[in-house]
Amino acid sequence: MGITLEQAETAVKAAKQKAQELGLKMNIAVVDAGANLTAFARMDGAWLGSLDISIRKAKTARFFDMPTGELGKLSQPGGPLFNIEHSNNGLITFPGGIPILSGGEVIGAIGVSGSTVEDDHTVAQAGIDAVA
Repeated sequence: MGITLEQAETAVKAAKQKAQELGLKMNIAVVDAGANLTAFARMDGAWLGSLDISIRKAKTARFFDMPTGELGKLSQPGGPLFNIEHSNNGLITFPGGIPILSGGEVIGAIGVSGSTVEDDHTVAQAGIDAVA
């Protein structure tokens, strides 16, 4: 089962609300189980360069079914996945992308970009919490 449009929109809405609470301008992307873009929001004034990053974070989280920050730890020099970010037409291996689960199955992923990686992760987690 994949994420529904309603669930994806709920995740985007919650992430957007968290970003507003923190005074941030974010790009927020949700992909389905096949890593296809399902819902997206670019908040007014959010960096244009972060648009692509948010989508890639969501896709990366779905491709490997793990938070992008965890993949980043494994892809450091000397790590078992060093240089993996060059695969799949480019991955993002820093925080802000998180798989979305339902009943223990990955149904999609969210990716957020527009601030520090810590803020990106916090805002993405708000989206996850809204559909959990």
